Amino acid sequence: MTATEAEIIKILAEEKNMRKAAERLFLTQPALSQRLQSIEKDWGAKLFLRSQKGLTPTPAGELVIQYAIDTIIRKEEVFEAIQAMNSKVHGTLKIACALIVGQNWLPKVLKEFVTKYPEAKISLITGWSSEIIKALYEGEAHVGIVRGQAEWKGKRIHLFQDMMYLVDKELTKIDDILTTDRPFIQFKSDSNYYQEIQLWWQRHFNSNPRRQIIVDQIETCKQMAMNGIGYAILPSITLNGEENVNRIPLSNTEKDIGLTRDTWLIGYESAFELRQVAAFVDVVKEHADSIY
Repeated sequence: MTATEAEIIKILAEEKNMRKAAERLFLTQPALSQRLQSIEKDWGAKLFLRSQKGLTPTPAGELVIQYAIDTIIRKEEVFEAIQAMNSKVHGTLKIACALIVGQNWLPKVLKEFVTKYPEAKISLITGWSSEIIKALYEGEAHVGIVRGQAEWKGKRIHLFQDMMYLVDKELTKIDDILTTDRPFIQFKSDSNYYQEIQLWWQRHFNSNPRRQIIVDQIETCKQMAMNGIGYAILPSITLNGEENVNRIPLSNTEKDIGLTRDTWLIGYESAFELRQVAAFVDVVKEHADSIY
């Protein structure tokens, strides 16, 4: 299968529609239909069934689609390896990043990167830390940026550590939690962030919060606190200092080291050898160092 044929099969599988696939491939529908017939003839099997709902892969088609995807990925890997031999930084930099970092810190890093290396391309996906690690395992990203103590046996670079703050429009000190009826707004995800806050609470208080609100996005948690609905514990990466709320650092006495959150850059050793990845790591380190 040629690279062009692999791209045709991949796009047909993604669009499930001849017209939309033809538009993406800059072909007419008759020309695309003819190309598909030729590919099916080479494989000796029908790859897609047509209906009013669109295209449905046959069992043989599912096998060929996966083969086409593998072919494209392998071509990209070979191309990137060739680019790594050249002096200029180009090729595609594939990043998988924890959502909170992608929203609040990474944009400034990427702005400097694309300014320094205009010939490089960027592919960015965001999600929970578990999704970042999955993307690395499946080859969808060169490097990942994760939060907390993520399990990873490959290369790890510590970027920065967030201080955690109690954020509220009314409360002015930690002990106010004991007497307030305001709800504790918490962000819950698949990471250990939620569990870490629970452990911190148990170390400091003998009872649960009187009222609680659980949300599934940290930005929702922040906006609810900013609008005076209740109090929240948020990492410093989400706060720029312009918010009209009280920011109360969690205890950092000798008896209590407080609550912090680490951010890591991770990936396989082989990925860090790519020129575009090495250049990105340099820019990331500069920005991480500036935090301290």
